[in-house]
Amino acid sequence: MSTTSNNFADLRQPANPAANFPTRPFYWSLQREFWEFRSIYLAPAFIAAAFLFGFVISMFRLPAKLRVASPEQQQKLIQQPYEFAAIAIMLATFLVALYYCLECLHAERRDRSILFWKSLPVSDITTVLAKASIPIVVLPLLDFVLTVIVHCVMVAIHSVVLGASGFTASTAWTGMHLSATWVMLLYHLVAIHALWFAPFYGWMLLVSAWARRAVLLWATVPLLALGILGNLAFSNSNVLKLFSYRITGSPQGVPFCDGNMAMNHSMHVLPFWQFLLTPGLWFGLLVTAGLLIAAARIRRTRGPI
Repeated sequence: MSTTSNNFADLRQPANPAANFPTRPFYWSLQREFWEFRSIYLAPAFIAAAFLFGFVISMFRLPAKLRVASPEQQQKLIQQPYEFAAIAIMLATFLVALYYCLECLHAERRDRSILFWKSLPVSDITTVLAKASIPIVVLPLLDFVLTVIVHCVMVAIHSVVLGASGFTASTAWTGMHLSATWVMLLYHLVAIHALWFAPFYGWMLLVSAWARRAVLLWATVPLLALGILGNLAFSNSNVLKLFSYRITGSPQGVPFCDGNMAMNHSMHVLPFWQFLLTPGLWFGLLVTAGLLIAAARIRRTRGPI
């Protein structure tokens, strides 16, 4: 009888699923961003789909242009759409990153959902780090994957159209060196859009956590005012030079080519290992860490708008 009663007592004990499954707050905080801001992946995917649609339409005129073009012009006509596709998707993801950083911490105070999210066992620094990982990690990787997919689809369409028009199907990828282009694209996205622009993302997240309204103005006006005051106080404004260095770069400091952000020049100007030794990179990452910590502290004290 005692054995039977002990078995029933064990059955009455409630199970503790939390002891078997970790909560993983950072993972679910990151998932939350995809649930709330679907534009993170929908906007770049829409741009990629729109470009492919326009590319298919342009294929109706391509065979006629190739027949009257020289071999060099033929190669240029085939290669140009691939460059435009990479630039269009890159610009779309960059604009999405800027919009997201200005909106993410401000939106939860505006719609009062911050009251719910603060009731969960997730720290403010975890929330801010999850949001910062979107423009620094997620969007560059999404940009790269979308570009590779679009390029592969374009090669397939090019091969079919050229083969059906009497040209050699291999013309679509001869001399393209897509693998090298993808490596340089990934290098550009990691070095520039993720690491070099990280202070801008940190600053916009800080403003998003602090401002009550007009987030875009609060993010831009102080920087412009600082540059103007620096130019008035000093004849050679180091503030403007610092902003210009961080935005457009220089051959000595970042993998730009005289302010040109073209991917095909970046690896020739500054190899990745040399870029990692750039003092401006680590200074920017240190500033980014300070801005993210400040944004987390501000979020801790901020309530609904």
